[in-house]
Amino acid sequence: MYLSRHCRYHSRINDTAIMVSSFLIDVATYNWPPSRGEPFHWWKQRIDTPQYSTGSTGIGYIIIRVFSKITSPLLSGDPPLRFPMMRDRQLFSAVLLILAFVSLQKLCYCDDQTVLYESFDEAFDGRWIVSKNGDYEGVWKHEKSEGHDDYGLLVSEKARKYGIVKVLDEPLNLKDGTIVLQYEVRFQEGLECGGAYLKYLRPQEAGWTPEGFDSESPYSIMFGPDKCGATNKVHFILKHKNPKRGEYVEHHLKFPPSVPYDKLSHVYTAILKPDNEVRILVDGEEKKKANLLSGEDFEPALIPDKTIPDPEDKKPEDWDERAKIPDPNAVKPDDWDEDAPMEIEDEEAEKPEGWLDDEPEEVDDPEATKPEDWDDEEDGMWEAPKIDNPKCEAAPGCGEWKRPMKKNPAYKGKWSAPMIDNPAYKGIWKPRDIPNPDYFELDRPDYEPIAAIGIEIWTMQDGILFDNILIAKDEKVAESYRQTTWKPKFDVEKEKQKEEEKAAESADGLKSYQKVVFDLLNKVADISFLSAYKSKITELIEKAEEQPNLTIGVLVSIVIVFFSLFIKLIFGGKKAAPAASVEKKKPEVGESSKSGDESEKKEETAALRKRQPRRDN
Repeated sequence: MYLSRHCRYHSRINDTAIMVSSFLIDVATYNWPPSRGEPFHWWKQRIDTPQYSTGSTGIGYIIIRVFSKITSPLLSGDPPLRFPMMRDRQLFSAVLLILAFVSLQKLCYCDDQTVLYESFDEAFDGRWIVSKNGDYEGVWKHEKSEGHDDYGLLVSEKARKYGIVKVLDEPLNLKDGTIVLQYEVRFQEGLECGGAYLKYLRPQEAGWTPEGFDSESPYSIMFGPDKCGATNKVHFILKHKNPKRGEYVEHHLKFPPSVPYDKLSHVYTAILKPDNEVRILVDGEEKKKANLLSGEDFEPALIPDKTIPDPEDKKPEDWDERAKIPDPNAVKPDDWDEDAPMEIEDEEAEKPEGWLDDEPEEVDDPEATKPEDWDDEEDGMWEAPKIDNPKCEAAPGCGEWKRPMKKNPAYKGKWSAPMIDNPAYKGIWKPRDIPNPDYFELDRPDYEPIAAIGIEIWTMQDGILFDNILIAKDEKVAESYRQTTWKPKFDVEKEKQKEEEKAAESADGLKSYQKVVFDLLNKVADISFLSAYKSKITELIEKAEEQPNLTIGVLVSIVIVFFSLFIKLIFGGKKAAPAASVEKKKPEVGESSKSGDESEKKEETAALRKRQPRRDN
């Protein structure tokens, strides 16, 4: 119990430290057998107890096993080895306690450097409070990450608002030393429109409760991915109080990194340094470095400009901003004709020989006939459709010949005076600068403490999984958590993704091959001398399209058909019967063709009726 309290927010590494240290303390305080020569069978019995053999990590159990293998022969044997110090109970117990202390101090590093760590290994009820605000209907679930035994906090429904908050035991002061904010998030169904950022809330007003958490709950820092439409960035927003006006202003990081577009687990890290540097890491790789006090890195800048334009200043009425003006002394030349056209007829052009002046470009279609069912009263006077005049195809042209137009060399357009420098030009006017009444100086941002962590999002996707939320005071601690909690999962997911992409590429290749085969077979089925086999070939193609895995079999079947046909053509066969049968069927075919022709004729008539314009005489 002491160890658990000493390292309140421990990871798997610290589970190992606690197990090993507990074992060493247990052995050191054990009531040893009275006989020195008696073998220490109790040692193995202690190791195999559920307390150690079924711990939360196998690493601690392995360490204990190795320790027992090394020391057990030294303490018992036939004959026992002589180690006076080791045989002395007090000295031996002291050595074990020292080892336990070292194990705790070296491995359980989180007591001083880890402010909060949430692994979601256990259900979040009680530690995280779901908002009871009516807008937040989304249901949070404690679920495993897809493909892992690792649990997280899951966004379970689409198109919902979600709100949940975790209150810290005591507010965290951000002004002292380095602060690291880190957490994992996985978009298991992808992310088209939604946020997955965390809000690090400042102390709330009196009477506020976690159940009332909403979008208006004030925060100190907002950090994390957000993607929707043109927005695709990892937010870092500092809400800072202007000491002059007493108002809180959101300062947004300029040019933030983009959000990885996949379904893998990613870890986002923000490191705030005492020298005002902020670094944004994605999967442990630095994506952005900025200075909190720089106007080039944050919009708006934390420190306002020393001067501002005077809002009361007015531009004088005689202020001339024209750099160029028309020359007042310029006069239009006497030979400048403003009425001259831009183009004139080419007088040198001659009509081509063979031009058919009396022939129209279009004539009535001589083959067109008035449909039998045409009603002049309903449809208007029927006129034959127009076609290009065939006589004009061989001639250079038909109809009235006109000279082509050319550019008028005398054209000058409207005259305007040339521009000269304006002697009264004073430049572009701007109001004078005055001291900024809201200006202040800062050595460091005046951070508000972090009193709670909130997730307040509106997302169109489900399957968003939050995990391993960390607040630490050392970059190395955050790196250690990334390596032990995120990296193994990411490697597994990445390998699975590669396998799926490889399988998809193979499937795409097969689909392309199948498409080529189907296109070829459809062309083969349309060959005229294979008309007797078309129905069979078409049936095989349809089966193959319904079941793509049969493509090879279908191809083989059609090859057999071709081979059979080839054999028949080479060696001949009985042909009289098919001919007779065709002759017998000719009347039926004729009747069918006749009805088909009548049908086609009706369709053509309807089409002509649609195309024929009504003309007013």
